Amino acid sequence: ARWRTWQAGKIFPATISYQIPPSVLSSPSGLTLTAHRLGIAPQATCQTAIDPALADVLDHDGCQAVLRATYLDSSESFVITVGIAVLRSQAPAADRLPVGTGLSPGLRAIGFKGTLSSRFGQKQRQITRAVTDGPYLIMYTAGYTDGRPRDTVSANPYADDEMLSVASGIATSVGRSIGAAPAAPPCPGAPGC
Repeated sequence: ARWRTWQAGKIFPATISYQIPPSVLSSPSGLTLTAHRLGIAPQATCQTAIDPALADVLDHDGCQAVLRATYLDSSESFVITVGIAVLRSQAPAADRLPVGTGLSPGLRAIGFKGTLSSRFGQKQRQITRAVTDGPYLIMYTAGYTDGRPRDTVSANPYADDEMLSVASGIATSVGRSIGAAPAAPPCPGAPGC
C-alpha cells in the first residue's frame, strides 16, 4: 500500500546519493556523489510508461500502475528516469523479462521542460535495466543531457560504467525504500506479548 499512501517526494526523494566504484575511477577508493530530482510524472499505466514487450509481461502479472521520476547526476551529464511498476503479487524473475537486440525493452524516458532532461526521450535512451523488490519492479533508463540519440555506450567504457553506476544507484535507493519489509507491529501488552 506504500505506493498509494506515501507522498511522491518520499518515494522519489529530492536527492539521492550514489557511488562511483573504484574500478570506474581507476582509483583505490570510490566516490560518493548526489543526484537531484528534476521532476515526478503523473501515475501511468504499464502500457503508457513501458515498452510494449515488457508491458505485456507485466500486465500478465497484474500491473496496477507505474510511478516515474527523472534525476540528474552530479556532473549534469546524465539523466535517469527511474520507475516503479506496482504488481498485484511478486515481480517477475529477471529471466522472464524480455530482452532485445541492442536496447532491451524497458521504462520509457520522461523529460521535464525547463530542465536538463527536456531533450530526454525514447530515442535518447542509452541503457535500460530492471530489478525486482517484492511486488515492485524497479526500472531505470538513462541517457545524456545533450539530447544525443542512442549510440553504443560501450564504445566509451568509462561513460558506460559511470552511467550504469549512477542509474543503478538511484534505482537501488528508490527500491530499498519502497520495497523494505514493514516494521514489526508493536505489542501493546495483550496476552502473549
